[in-house]
Amino acid sequence: MKSVALHNPTAKLLLNTFTFLLFSLSLSIQAQDAVDETRQKEGRKLFKSLCVSCHKLDKKLIGPALGGVEERRENDWLKKWIRNNVEFQKVNAKAAKAAEFHPSVMTLFPQLTDQQIDDILYYTTVGDPKKTTTAGNVPSAPVPQEAPKWLIYLLAVIVISAFLIIASLLKTISELKGAPKTPGIVGNLRELWRGIKENTFLHVVFTIFMLFLSAYIAFGLLFKVGVDQEYQPIQPIAFSHKIHAGDNKIDCQYCHSSAKHSKNSGIPSGNICMNCHKNISEVAEDTKMEFDGIILGKKELDKEIQKLYNAVGWDPENLVYTGETKPIKWVRVHNLPDFSYFNHAQHVTVGGLECQQCHGPVEKMDELYQYAPLTMGWCIDCHKETKVDLKGNAYYEKIHKQLSEKYGVDKVTIAQLGGKECGKCHY
Repeated sequence: MKSVALHNPTAKLLLNTFTFLLFSLSLSIQAQDAVDETRQKEGRKLFKSLCVSCHKLDKKLIGPALGGVEERRENDWLKKWIRNNVEFQKVNAKAAKAAEFHPSVMTLFPQLTDQQIDDILYYTTVGDPKKTTTAGNVPSAPVPQEAPKWLIYLLAVIVISAFLIIASLLKTISELKGAPKTPGIVGNLRELWRGIKENTFLHVVFTIFMLFLSAYIAFGLLFKVGVDQEYQPIQPIAFSHKIHAGDNKIDCQYCHSSAKHSKNSGIPSGNICMNCHKNISEVAEDTKMEFDGIILGKKELDKEIQKLYNAVGWDPENLVYTGETKPIKWVRVHNLPDFSYFNHAQHVTVGGLECQQCHGPVEKMDELYQYAPLTMGWCIDCHKETKVDLKGNAYYEKIHKQLSEKYGVDKVTIAQLGGKECGKCHY
């Protein structure tokens, strides 16, 4: 086949230009698909440190949503606005109109370089890196295992075996005396009961055994009255201590601030939650928690945040309080008897105890439960083992020296300092 060459220079120029444009377009599409991870990471870091308190990418917060902002404003305009929007409003009518979005003045960032602003704007265009998760990545909640009481089981086996042996011996003796044979274990038990009634020694032993067994069962049941270890009520809002105290490292005393100063640690009011959740209206895509035996994901947890908004009367669309409030009916988990006195400030501030010492690994709990028995014996054991820390505490130095000589020890425990006296907790 004969090839035809283009002799017209204009046609050749148009063809070359069209080819170049197609090539450039393909490169542009490839460039858009390939995200510059370095710029994305740097822009995200700057956005999180400077902008996140007032802006989100996909919805308005205090300021407007910034996702795709470069499609709405020119790069040069944005740089002037970010560096000093107050001065920029004086010389630019569009800037003055944009400021009407919110009455508060946006923070000025004159220290940012062109490259840093470009990185922030790049991040607003490409967003967060996509995360891929597999089913194997979701950790299962630990199932508490109860250790078997080997000693009690062993004693029960020994006692039952002893009674069966005695029954068998009594049956054999009875048969040797000419009594009719009774086959099986029923015959053994019948002979045992007859032997207990007729033999004074067996009768006394059996009576003592039954008295001890009854006392053991009765005291065991009585000691469980008011002991609610592992009590885990269903709360009105699916609140995860693991997400807040564990993943996000929020200090316990940020929410339970009265633990340092008063007898009670207190249940946080809704306004404490709103310090963060005014800005955080949804959880991250991969956030999960277990609640009442069900795994909740992002969709369900976002609804739980909405329950908080309904309780405090917060309108997340218009960013205002409506005044229509509803109480959150939290269910108390830890509860001591009325005749026992416990002071959080005394243990947290003076004693320097960590919350986990009594409440367990709260930072690993989705649903909070009572970790320790909180019985008198449990408290006394702690007082016997805990030594008084004298560093920076001149109050105890003199009495510590006297008690050290009295008990012949280097370190004095809380119990030796009076921590076992009844009147310390019961008065």
